[in-house]
Amino acid sequence: MAGPLKNIKVLDLSRVLAGPWASQILADLGADVTKVERPGSGDDTRGWGPPYLKDRDGVETSESAYYLSTNRGKRSIAIDIKSNAGQEIIKKLALDADIVLENFKVGGLKKYRLDYESLAKINPAIIYCSITGFGQTGPRADEAGYDFIIQGMGGLMSFTGTDEGGPLKVGTAVADLTTGMYAVIAILGALHHRGQTGQGQYIDLALLDVQASWLANQGMNHLIGGYQPKRRGNSHPNIVPYQDFKTKDGHVIVAVGNDGQFRKLAKLIGQPGLAQAGRYKTNRQRVEKREALIPVLTEAFKKKTVAEWLGLLKDLKIPAGPINDLAETYSDPQIVHRELVRTLNHPLAGTVPQVTTPIKYSKTGLEYKIPPPLLGQHTDEILAELGFHGGEIKAFRDQGVVD
Repeated sequence: MAGPLKNIKVLDLSRVLAGPWASQILADLGADVTKVERPGSGDDTRGWGPPYLKDRDGVETSESAYYLSTNRGKRSIAIDIKSNAGQEIIKKLALDADIVLENFKVGGLKKYRLDYESLAKINPAIIYCSITGFGQTGPRADEAGYDFIIQGMGGLMSFTGTDEGGPLKVGTAVADLTTGMYAVIAILGALHHRGQTGQGQYIDLALLDVQASWLANQGMNHLIGGYQPKRRGNSHPNIVPYQDFKTKDGHVIVAVGNDGQFRKLAKLIGQPGLAQAGRYKTNRQRVEKREALIPVLTEAFKKKTVAEWLGLLKDLKIPAGPINDLAETYSDPQIVHRELVRTLNHPLAGTVPQVTTPIKYSKTGLEYKIPPPLLGQHTDEILAELGFHGGEIKAFRDQGVVD
């Protein structure tokens, strides 16, 4: 069953995470993605290890786990973008492409005549998505943007962590990842527009814009109430109790979403009076008096194990869950049932695990056929598709244009 983006061609000039994350999703949706990399070193993330994938003999390869996490479904061609011949090859790719993805610094591709204006002249229907740290305009447009810096500048770190420990970034590069997802949304919207009008267009995406836009309730708490959210660790600014509690043998997450659930929780811990009027009956009261309520709940949860609490809370339909490590996460029966981890054939290792895209279509499928490619693995194949014959390809390679 073909993916919904069958016959859509993507020219991916991006590297590291935000752009490759977007192109991997597009590939899973069925698009034909050509990844252009630097000869010799390729995408920066190839070297971001350990760990590295091991080959069939157990020897480390040059394929880092980081790179393998975000480049499934693509073909790799290694081109020297600084050479005139390399630029002409990329233009040939763009001539037949529907989408171009790039994350060079502002103006970085203009000197190679591979910017939107240049490519739109030869392919007016092209959808060209640029991803930068700060966007194409504004006082910081010329600055490089990195996820860690964006999490700090974009407000996220100001309320992530604890007062005792100080601000923390999130454990994955969420500014990059969410920007990659917004890129896919923007591209799908542009494809729909092109289907109606025949017109391509330019998309300007900035990590800082994305980070500021998805602060959600925390951002609105500030804009409406003037609040600067506190660093509350694992607790919630607007709901109580909504946090983890220490038990006899670990921690359990309790997410009480309404007053009825709190009444059941109060009864479960043997203190039904906590939910009476005048105390903590409503969520507003619980939020305003959290400093008095949470110590009572903390003491109660110390009396049983994680498994005991999870069983009791499940029986009462009070939302709760464990804090899993990654081994527990990927072996969870629900994760296994939903096929979030699949194995693809790999030319060096035999097989390579992949975490799939979490989209379930009823009419179209997702495609998991091509493992993350070796550097330049498909150079000859792609050049042949562009009409170059063996002698020309050999000349390109001898001249260092391709690898």
